[in-house]
Amino acid sequence: MKQSQCNQRKKIGRNSMKLPPGGRGWPLIGDSIKWYRAVASSHPPRYVEDQVKRYGKIFTCNLFGRQAVVSADPHFNRFIMQNEGKLFKSCYPKSFCDLVGKNGVIVVQGERQKKLHGITVNMMKLEKLNSNPQFLEDVQMVILQTLNTLQEKQVVVLQDICRKVAINLMVNQLLGVSSESEIDEMACLFSDFVDGCLSIPINLPGFSYYTAMKARDTIIRKIKKLIQITGQKSRSAASNGVLGRLVDEENLPDDVAADFIINLLFAGNETTAKTMLFAIYFLTHCPKALEQLLDEQQNIRRMAHKDMLAWEDYKAMPFTQCVINETLRLGGIAIWLMREAKVDAEYQDFVISKGSFVVPFLSAVHLDENIYPGALNFNPWRWMEQENKEKRNWRTSPFYTPFGGGARYCPGAELAHLQIAFFLHHFVTKYRWVQLKDDQMSFFPSARLVNGFQICIIKNMDAVPVQ
Repeated sequence: MKQSQCNQRKKIGRNSMKLPPGGRGWPLIGDSIKWYRAVASSHPPRYVEDQVKRYGKIFTCNLFGRQAVVSADPHFNRFIMQNEGKLFKSCYPKSFCDLVGKNGVIVVQGERQKKLHGITVNMMKLEKLNSNPQFLEDVQMVILQTLNTLQEKQVVVLQDICRKVAINLMVNQLLGVSSESEIDEMACLFSDFVDGCLSIPINLPGFSYYTAMKARDTIIRKIKKLIQITGQKSRSAASNGVLGRLVDEENLPDDVAADFIINLLFAGNETTAKTMLFAIYFLTHCPKALEQLLDEQQNIRRMAHKDMLAWEDYKAMPFTQCVINETLRLGGIAIWLMREAKVDAEYQDFVISKGSFVVPFLSAVHLDENIYPGALNFNPWRWMEQENKEKRNWRTSPFYTPFGGGARYCPGAELAHLQIAFFLHHFVTKYRWVQLKDDQMSFFPSARLVNGFQICIIKNMDAVPVQ
């Protein structure tokens, strides 16, 4: 009798739970157009914020022809990320899956994802990379290869410069390639590749998907050729760089290794390039922050008494780290994640039914006035406040997730921080600049500045020349 009553109470409790509230939007298209308009703007959570006012921080809508549960709730977002592989799984459009490849660590599931992610984490650890005595100098030399080509009064599109620096860094670190012509070609290929990731999958000339798939084919051929060359080298020679260690230590099939590398190139290039770009954009419009960052970097340069920075110099950049954190909060690349419920998942009073499209909207948390007062303002000093020191730990905080979380957190996060800090050091100490054209952020099909941030370069006469 008691068991029967207990089961009945469970049944009543289960029935009292429901799908989060929301609307269905227009027939067939649902809310997709409003969604696209928002994410393509400089304020991507606009649609989500409107729905939150009506339904709360967890709501349902119709996106891309599917019922979707969207979350602007930091704790539910963390719950989703922490239950990757158990209650939820990654869910991406066909175009994205085709481009990153069926063996890509971004899209694979279960044990394969754990294995490939574990390999990535191991290879991208700063302490492991830094065990190479040349590592820090190599990073800076790669940055300077591009920056040293800039001429006095030259007009440049900074977005292109940052993309070239980032792809140079990733290709050099992952593949060991340093040829200027190869870097330029790879930067162009990746520009086409990225623009096709959320495109309509029409494989005909003139469509972004077609161009992106052609770019992917070329990149994969280049990677496989390098895998063959690396495999023929001696063990000690092959172990330099991530590709060398991949061939030497992991013994992955060529197709898996090629998809593995293209995933790292894609993730690392996008995060690093756009954060460099947005940091300079925000600093340009906040002279006080630029002055403080420049003061910090010039002091480091004077104390270093040498052209290249060392590990202790990197650790002496507290305000620069605040600038990077604030840039990632305002202009983070991963503004929303795509997941699918593997089972009926219960959270608070809601049931997210199996098969539901689930969208943790990370940017809505980062731009929430209740969490970050003055959320739309670039304010790096907020990260120096005691109450925000715990928030900035992206591994544990539900309020700050620029690198995702759970089993799919970005394994190159620490490396990206270091590369961006070194770029800022060398750029702001070597150059001044004047913005020539108004600009604004957009986040679709990828994060960018609409006009690429056109500036006129002016060499800083007080800068110490770097050879």
